[in-house]
Amino acid sequence: TPYYLDSSGHANTLHGDGVLGTAPPADTASDTYVYDPRDPVPSAGGAMLGPRSGIARQNEVERRDDVLVYTSPILKWDVEVTGPVKLVLLVSTTAPSTDFTAKLVDVHSNGSVINIAQGIIRARYRDSWEAPTLLEPGKIYEYTIDREATSNRFLKVHQSRVEVSSSNFTQFDRNPNTGHAFGMDTETRIAHQTIYHDEDHPSHILLPIVPTN
Repeated sequence: TPYYLDSSGHANTLHGDGVLGTAPPADTASDTYVYDPRDPVPSAGGAMLGPRSGIARQNEVERRDDVLVYTSPILKWDVEVTGPVKLVLLVSTTAPSTDFTAKLVDVHSNGSVINIAQGIIRARYRDSWEAPTLLEPGKIYEYTIDREATSNRFLKVHQSRVEVSSSNFTQFDRNPNTGHAFGMDTETRIAHQTIYHDEDHPSHILLPIVPTN
């Protein structure tokens, strides 16, 4: 089932106006943020080694201006999501190479935000792992972020939420945005990222919803 990202152009932080719903967006708004590799979004839980792995609150992460937050209405009944989760993003950047990251999170009725699934795409590998290509700044590209399979029952009065950013460090290595060979860079550059969600660019998450009794 597709759930579409939408906002009035200010989905930054948990206090923004980003929404997640089944109706495709009709307006032409988009969301922007600045990704600075010198100040990456810190990892909170997830599939890392060590004591910081696993389930963790995402509330502090969502206070950052470089994290876009899209939240569903309060659920009127339980919703089970079981299977592979994919996020389709229509985006542009000012950098020749960059990353986009995503999380599916569960917003509890007490305000706690818990990570469910997450993923990343390194844009230069959008077409091929063997023959990476750099980006044309300002051009709109479509990316699919595979956020792995998961199984979670979003309980009644909870909310489902999608976070979009360009870093999740240290779980994923940060992208310096330069387009140079990885591991050989001593420079970084700032990237201005734009996420589109309109009739022609319907960014959305695909959720494998299982009927519940």
